[in-house]
Amino acid sequence: MAYPHLLAPLDLGFTTLRNRVLMGSMHTGLEDKAADYDKLAAFFAERARGGVGLIVTGGIAPNIEGWLKPMSGTMSMPWHVSRHRKVTRAVHAEGGKICMQILHAGRYAYQPLSVAPSRIKSPITPFTPRALSARGVERSIDAFVRSAKLARDAGYDGVEVMGSEGYLINQFLTPRTNKRTDRWGGSAENRMRFPIEIVRRMREALGRDFIIVYRLSMLDLVDESQSWTDIVTLGKAIEAAGATIINTGIGWHEARVPTIVTSVPRGAFTWVTRRMKGEVGIPLVTTNRINMPDVAERILAQGDADMVSMARPLLADPEWVNKASAARPEAINTCIACNQACLDHVFENRRASCLVNPRACHETELKILPTTTRKRVAVVGAGPAGLAAATTLAERGHTVTLFDRATEIGGQFNMARRIPGKEEFSETLRYFNHRLDATGVQRRLGTPATVDALADGGFDTVILATGVLPRALDLPGATHEKVLSYLDVLQADAPVGKKVAIIGAGGIGFDVAEFLSEAAPSPTTDIGRWTKEWGVDMSMATPGGLMPAQPEKPERQIWLLQRSAGRPGGRLNKTSGWVHRATLKNKRVQMIGGVTYERIDDQGLHVVIDGRPQVLDVDNVIVCAGQEPNRELHDALIARGLDVRLVGGADVAAELDAKRAIDKATRLSAAL
Repeated sequence: MAYPHLLAPLDLGFTTLRNRVLMGSMHTGLEDKAADYDKLAAFFAERARGGVGLIVTGGIAPNIEGWLKPMSGTMSMPWHVSRHRKVTRAVHAEGGKICMQILHAGRYAYQPLSVAPSRIKSPITPFTPRALSARGVERSIDAFVRSAKLARDAGYDGVEVMGSEGYLINQFLTPRTNKRTDRWGGSAENRMRFPIEIVRRMREALGRDFIIVYRLSMLDLVDESQSWTDIVTLGKAIEAAGATIINTGIGWHEARVPTIVTSVPRGAFTWVTRRMKGEVGIPLVTTNRINMPDVAERILAQGDADMVSMARPLLADPEWVNKASAARPEAINTCIACNQACLDHVFENRRASCLVNPRACHETELKILPTTTRKRVAVVGAGPAGLAAATTLAERGHTVTLFDRATEIGGQFNMARRIPGKEEFSETLRYFNHRLDATGVQRRLGTPATVDALADGGFDTVILATGVLPRALDLPGATHEKVLSYLDVLQADAPVGKKVAIIGAGGIGFDVAEFLSEAAPSPTTDIGRWTKEWGVDMSMATPGGLMPAQPEKPERQIWLLQRSAGRPGGRLNKTSGWVHRATLKNKRVQMIGGVTYERIDDQGLHVVIDGRPQVLDVDNVIVCAGQEPNRELHDALIARGLDVRLVGGADVAAELDAKRAIDKATRLSAAL
């Protein structure tokens, strides 16, 4: 067996899990409407069929006060049961087991009925919660227990009690959010009473043969938080109250330390779960940035935990466990932790999906079925859009030839994977290399596609995934020797001086700034360096696990500039943009909006900032000022009578959006 620890069964006494993989809870946007539960059932069934040991649903509120947003998914009334039975029956039909997560948002609720231990507003929501009365606390406990009983009636194998990430239970545990003076506040013992009573009464109501997972916040990463001694005490009390498994929770949503974005090292927080080993006797689950079988196996083999939790990796590839069981890790479509289609969508009230797997949460709509009319298709461009199109078409049975003037696949991903913190993009290219071989796509790399070759090649359809061209800089001195494009820097390795101005503060501008400011190798390959850079106290001597951040010295002095007024990076992705801004701030990059560019000459870059002309004395000016679609073949191919389709940057060049590129390419190819 390739991964003996990962694939070993786990005996819980009354039931056995088939392996050590827990599909962690993540909201999909399908939990909130009864009409979407057929889709939710298909989503979970595909992961159960893929071999997951135990699935945990997205958070379901135990009452209206606990809603994350108005009309959120709720399990509080008998008529809620029937929709959930669709999910449990579908999972059980595939041999899987599933728990429903009970999540009370507390002050994190994005709705006006929110409640909390104390009347303290969250920094991430606009509503100030109402402080629960003593009777309100008791009613909340009853709501958790009632919800768990209804989950059992719906056929769930268990529940997960969400006690971390800054939600209601976590709010009771810390002086930061609990200012009560009654039996539910004050001393650590009083603050712990709320979760302990929930688990104790839940176990009494449900009997011994029902899984209760408790999500324990082991590293809050906020001030005025729990001490490690208190966390251990709570873990022991939760075990004594009747929990079956303890799952690790890392960080609050308002924490200043990133916990799940791609720049976080793999397995960056398993050390905190390891500290709990030996303190409790029930299985422990560790979590965050575990995305490949070798990583999971190492974590389990060295004794950090008894199970590993993965949510987004199972969005990316529902067959993750089966591929690990078959010793085929090269076939796994790896989660790159970009958050663009999963968490970003959820925070925008959209259905979640996955950048590298557009079928995620769309299983009933986006089906890859064998074609009834086999065609010969040319795909021009081996970037993300071209790779998705070529492999999807070939999987369906079409004969596909992939052209690219470059000698390797990847397109813009070959630049992206060089950015510190985006090394995971290499995994996507490894996956597509495997997929090209597995589906029989004919590769013509190092071969520029010409109109004559395509028109005379007998192709029924040509898909142009030819990407983008950098937009030229319209400015006096644009051709000065100081000026470089982002392609010169990231693709051609042009020498860059110690003082740099970057024109354009979109995603590419931020990437170039991070590339030029970071020493190689980046801290993302070293957990010790990374925790020091962000201020994570691995000794747990301070409550919350925080210490002053100690950023490494930047490699260069950098100005990151944009024409539009306002904060640079304002259009970056919602759940990861703040990390990029904080990273550059730590590297002392000067990020300036509302800049007027005058000219470039031997003195440097002449600009006007806040109405004041000045000269930035820089060695280089790097242009990241947008892109234009590369459609140089399009009109000529149309004139020759070919069926031509555009995908990726060749279709829409506004920023470089791999999510849109892969999604459109996959959908087009599924329908062709």
